[in-house]
Amino acid sequence: MSTSEPEAPGRAAAWALPIRLRTEDRDRHRVVTFLAVAGLAAGAAMAVFGLPPVDLHSPLHYMGFMMPTCGATRAVWAAMGGDLAMSLRYNPLGIVLVGGAIAVLLRLAAGVLTGRWVNVRVVSWWSVGVIATVLTVALWINQQLNVDLLMTSSEDATPLATAAVTVVGGTLATVVGLLAARSRRIATRLAEQAPPR
Repeated sequence: MSTSEPEAPGRAAAWALPIRLRTEDRDRHRVVTFLAVAGLAAGAAMAVFGLPPVDLHSPLHYMGFMMPTCGATRAVWAAMGGDLAMSLRYNPLGIVLVGGAIAVLLRLAAGVLTGRWVNVRVVSWWSVGVIATVLTVALWINQQLNVDLLMTSSEDATPLATAAVTVVGGTLATVVGLLAARSRRIATRLAEQAPPR
């Protein structure tokens, strides 16, 4: 005879898949869209002009202690330039960031065209925390194993990069703001034209 209580329905599913996707009439992730556009703009500027001529490293970097994000800027730069193998070597996070930003822009386009938005809902923050911790530790170990590569500097940095990132990022952020305002107007107009339920 077992003394353990049966697991509540849905609890195992929340652990296995701690997020749910929903299609709704409202965009609940505008900030994520803004960050994706700004990130892609910065990545595109780096692909065209080179890496920014600023030192983005923490003091621990110079002592050979790599953080999980070490190499992420160069990884995004390589991914935006089409060199996925080099991007993976610098930091696997680069491809995740670029791919995620592209997915967010596709979501934006679909939302603007249809008036329906795919929104993410977290059903188990504890599960998300555990998964994020495990992935962060794995990334940290990976980056520490690549310390020789990450300690090198790139000769591709140019003085124009910082200005380009600012100009292109600001322009794309303005475009996203205008698209968001337009999508709100379209959604409002559709709601007014819809027959009463």
